[in-house]
Amino acid sequence: MENEVYPMPRIGDVAPGFKASTTKGEINFPDDFKGKWVILFSHPADFTPICTTEFMMFAKMAPEFAALNCQLVGLSVGGLSSHIAWLRTIKEKIEYKGMKNVEVGFPLIDDLKMEVARKYGMIHPGASNTHAVRAVFFIDPQHIIRAIIYYPLQLGRNFDELKRVLIGLQTIDAFKIALPADWRPGDDIITSAPASYDAAKEKMGRQEDGSVCYDWFFCSRRLPKQEVLDKLKVTEEDIA
Repeated sequence: MENEVYPMPRIGDVAPGFKASTTKGEINFPDDFKGKWVILFSHPADFTPICTTEFMMFAKMAPEFAALNCQLVGLSVGGLSSHIAWLRTIKEKIEYKGMKNVEVGFPLIDDLKMEVARKYGMIHPGASNTHAVRAVFFIDPQHIIRAIIYYPLQLGRNFDELKRVLIGLQTIDAFKIALPADWRPGDDIITSAPASYDAAKEKMGRQEDGSVCYDWFFCSRRLPKQEVLDKLKVTEEDIA
C-alpha cells in the first residue's frame, strides 16, 4: 500500500522481497538473483548530473562486479519511460572522465509509487519526501543484507570503496576472519584474540603461523593476496 510503513532494513536481515518492472523486464527480487551477490542502489532522480556520473561509473564497472559474482540493480522514484529516455541520453550525449557512448546494461527499477524505496528505507524525509537518497545495499547469495551505505543527495559515491566492501565481505566469508581499517587484498587480517590472560601471555609477539599479538585483544597475521585470489576464484585484474 502507498502509505504503508516498513521497518528500516538492517545488516543481517533478509532482503525484503518485491516484484517490479525494470528497464530489463520484470524481476522478482531477490529470488531471481539466487547464488549471486547483489548491489541494490538508489539514486534521487533521472536527468540529474550527479546521478548521471554515477550511472556511467556503475556501467563502466559492471563487468568488474560481474567478475566478482555480483549483479547491479538500480532504483529511483521514476517510471520506465523516464528511465529509458535518460539512459539513452547518457549513451548518446554525455561524456564524463573520458567515458562516452556508455550503455547501461543492468536493470533500473520503475518505482513511481516509492514502494520499493520505502521497503528499503531509501526515503529520508529530512532530505526529501519525493526522492530517494543514495543508498547502497550489499546482499549476499543467501539474500542476507551484509552492508548498507547511505550518501546525501549532494555527494556522489566512491566506487573504489564499493568494490572494496564487496571484496572484503567475500573474503570474510571465505576465510571466516575479520578485516582492519582500509584493508585491501594482501594486507594483514585480524585474528581471534586469546581466550584468557594466560593464553594471551603465551601469544605475545610473533607466532609460528605468522600471527603477531601486540596485546591481549589485538592480534593479526598476513593473508597473502594469492590466497585471496585462489579462494575467491578471481584474478589480479578482477580485484584491482
